[in-house]
Amino acid sequence: MHTHSYPKSDDSFVSVDDLIDRTKTLGLDGICLTDHDEFWSAEDVKILSVKHNFLVLSGSEINTDAGHILVFGLSEYVFGLHKPAFLRQMVNKHHGVMIAAHPYRRRFLADPGKDPDARAEMLERALADDVFRMCDAIEGFNGRGKTDENSFSQDVGNAFMLKATGGSDSHRLEQLGTVATRFDRRIKDLDGFIAEIKAGRFSVESLR
Repeated sequence: MHTHSYPKSDDSFVSVDDLIDRTKTLGLDGICLTDHDEFWSAEDVKILSVKHNFLVLSGSEINTDAGHILVFGLSEYVFGLHKPAFLRQMVNKHHGVMIAAHPYRRRFLADPGKDPDARAEMLERALADDVFRMCDAIEGFNGRGKTDENSFSQDVGNAFMLKATGGSDSHRLEQLGTVATRFDRRIKDLDGFIAEIKAGRFSVESLR
């Protein structure tokens, strides 16, 4: 549910074709392309799906003033999406979903986190962030996150009663297959994916 490919994401080191091929070999049933502030067109996604005989869904990781948000349902970047409230407005207009990506970033500091009081203070500050009230789910398990970081994300999600998704956040092939999101119902297309996220019919599966 959280991958990056080059050149759409300039910090990625893997092509979209290699990304999909590797995902297939891991035994997964589909992949979400979530490049930074970029969207794959419906036509290109269809071409990739047919070429690889594999479910490919398009989303984007939007860089907002309140952190990164995984967005599904939009088809292009427009000015203003960096503002969470406007992003939510556009997502509602297109009947999509927003998922808070790696929410521990910029909110959780590992060393102070070993102090229970310091961790509680960091959590309190995070819970004051209105962006989580705008999200449909939270990335509680990020494949590049440490255990204490993901635990912090899960605590944030629990406080807002947001179900946790899992994503590898891969920028290299070796980062794929660490964690996945399992859906109760088979996903056939983006509309079905969005519907299942909204319904909360999913869980996280560790692949490590």
